[in-house]
Amino acid sequence: MKIDKIKKIVLAYSGGLDTSAIIPWLKENYNAEVIAYVANIGQSQESLNNIEDKAINSGASSCYVIDLRKKFIEEYIYPMLHTGAIYEGNYLLGTAIARPIIAKFQIKLALKLHASAVCHGSTGKGNDQVRFENAYISLAPNLDIIAPWRQWKLQSRQDLLKYLKLKNIHTSVTLKKIYSRDENIWHTSTEGGDLENPWNVAQENCWITTKNLINTPDNPEFLTLVINKGHIISINHKIVNSLDCLNKLNKIGATHGIGRVDIVENRLIGIKSRGCYETPGGTIMKVAIQAIEQLVLDKECVKWKTQIGLEMSYIIYDGKWFTPLRHSLLDAIKCLVDLINGTVIIKLYKGNVIVVQKKSPNSLYSQELATFNEDKSYSHKDAEGFIKILSITSRMRATCNDNNDISNLKN
Repeated sequence: MKIDKIKKIVLAYSGGLDTSAIIPWLKENYNAEVIAYVANIGQSQESLNNIEDKAINSGASSCYVIDLRKKFIEEYIYPMLHTGAIYEGNYLLGTAIARPIIAKFQIKLALKLHASAVCHGSTGKGNDQVRFENAYISLAPNLDIIAPWRQWKLQSRQDLLKYLKLKNIHTSVTLKKIYSRDENIWHTSTEGGDLENPWNVAQENCWITTKNLINTPDNPEFLTLVINKGHIISINHKIVNSLDCLNKLNKIGATHGIGRVDIVENRLIGIKSRGCYETPGGTIMKVAIQAIEQLVLDKECVKWKTQIGLEMSYIIYDGKWFTPLRHSLLDAIKCLVDLINGTVIIKLYKGNVIVVQKKSPNSLYSQELATFNEDKSYSHKDAEGFIKILSITSRMRATCNDNNDISNLKN
């Protein structure tokens, strides 16, 4: 990277402490124009208030705020949901799935403005540096990438606050901030502070979206959700678009304490980290879609989808969204998603999402076949031939002299 050739930089800007310090640092060290780019993916309105003014006051020449909420849901969240991707069995990938869309539109803006470089505020310890830079390289390999946390001498929150004070740049952030948070319409993540010790119980100030179970309603709430090709299109008989749907389910789910997860996960670079995640609406959506899948997908399809979901969880977590493998996995799941049509009634109560009724025009479930009562469509005698064929290999192995399982019975 030749610093003297970098004249214009597009920074992924959040308005927080890190990126507020990055703007003057870039100007000081690169003598370049800095353009702030903000992706609106459903973070709190408070964090977006006056964000353009914050960026300009920190030294940016301009600030672009791009509303990506619907694209985020329809082109990233739903495809992820359809594969069933869940990282290490618990994490609904709220931060990870947001990075490719943020990076894509940052690159689009950089190319439009003829920028020389793009910049992010991710640290050298986390996953996001890989996710952002993998996306940058995949989409615009000729752009230079600047990662201040791997270059500057600032090492702590105290250092950043001192630096901003030296540059006479106002910030509302103080040393009293306990946690590191990431927020979008899909989830809120909380890390750092007392959570760094996994023996410490997550205090109530850790959770900012969902209610404590003690404060949730004592009566359950029922939702009727209509699903068309894997998309929720109606809540309680009212048609909703993707954005309104997730907003409404977030609000309802949070009221009932839905979607809290406290886990220790394996970061991409090998460090274990603890995260407290809140995904109220997403948890409801996941359960509803799975309920219809149970009716319409046969055993082999469920097995195949499980394999796709596992692979996709690593694709998303490891920042490999813009790869042929990701495209391949989504192509593989599409024919199954087209079958996911039906209606689900869900009961929400004290942190639980419980499916109580479900139906689908594509259902493979047959009450006549499944019943324990007398039926005329199935002959129990047919199972004898099926078991004989299925157990041919087991019978052959049982006759072998070196069958360890039989030897153990004799000892």
